[in-house]
Amino acid sequence: MKTSVHVQTIYQCSLEQAFKTPILRDVTKVHTGFLIMPKVTHTSDEPNWGEVGSCKKIFVARSLTHKGAWASNDHILERIENSYWKIEVNQFQAWMLSFTKFVGEWQCTELASNQIQIDYTYTMHSSNQLLYPLNWLFTKLFWRVYMKQVLENIRIMIQNNEPYLYK
Repeated sequence: MKTSVHVQTIYQCSLEQAFKTPILRDVTKVHTGFLIMPKVTHTSDEPNWGEVGSCKKIFVARSLTHKGAWASNDHILERIENSYWKIEVNQFQAWMLSFTKFVGEWQCTELASNQIQIDYTYTMHSSNQLLYPLNWLFTKLFWRVYMKQVLENIRIMIQNNEPYLYK
């Protein structure tokens, strides 16, 4: 079963910055943790990260829901330069309400010079029909708030002109 959530914002920056920042800059500054969601501490070295088919391991801090260490894998499924990313998060190392994978989409639309609309969507895939009401609540309430925090973390990285770690 699938549940999706969508948030939107506008960044005042170049199209390239809006497109590249969430994937090609330091993910520890993007996923800083929130309530039960542990913060990302580091990732495995992946020199080809950002290319379709690339994968890296995500490591997180200790939290109520995770002992710390390897948490999941991120995969780049699709990349349309300066327009669209599609990623998949899977191989969760802690129980995640029977979620089997998350699929994230990041769409950039240039409205005007240095005015970029971001459409950020996550689809959560679950394997347990009995937990679907809880999955729906988690996605629509908790995950939506978390996604808004991620958007603001990315806004700060853009404003600070953080360096790109990958191509």
